[in-house]
Amino acid sequence: MIRAFFTALAILLCFALFESSILSNIQLLPAVPDFLLICSLYFSLNNGRTFGAVGGFCSGIFLDFLTAAPFGMHSLVRTIIGYSGGWFLKILNLEGVFIPALLGFSATVLKAFLLWLVSLFFPVSVAHYDILSVVFLCELAMNTIISPILFRFLRIFDGSLLFGQESVA
Repeated sequence: MIRAFFTALAILLCFALFESSILSNIQLLPAVPDFLLICSLYFSLNNGRTFGAVGGFCSGIFLDFLTAAPFGMHSLVRTIIGYSGGWFLKILNLEGVFIPALLGFSATVLKAFLLWLVSLFFPVSVAHYDILSVVFLCELAMNTIISPILFRFLRIFDGSLLFGQESVA
């Protein structure tokens, strides 16, 4: 369990640094694909709600430290998404292309909804997506396309990421 947790943390930290230092500085991209969201979703789909919530929280903390967003906002949103993904533990077949793409699409829409919901309580400090904006639609498309590729890449680490499974009930 400790090995799985630290392996997931290392993967999340590498993607957080890649996302915030390299991808965010590419001027041609209107939006940055959310690798951390997809990784947290993958961890929760394979290890359950608890691991998904912890992985989502850790990915959110990494982003909270690396961005100028209000502290805790990313952690809250990603914890909810990680926990929600854990409800589908071992139910979905993640081997193909369609289901991971659909999951990436759904997680991005859920993230936009949760950010909008948080912005209702903190309208001045929390920026939310306009769902018809180019930025949101580009991020949605990129996350949908990248999800099957990233799921396949993360399967390389399955031996060190899997630990005792939760019950599905």
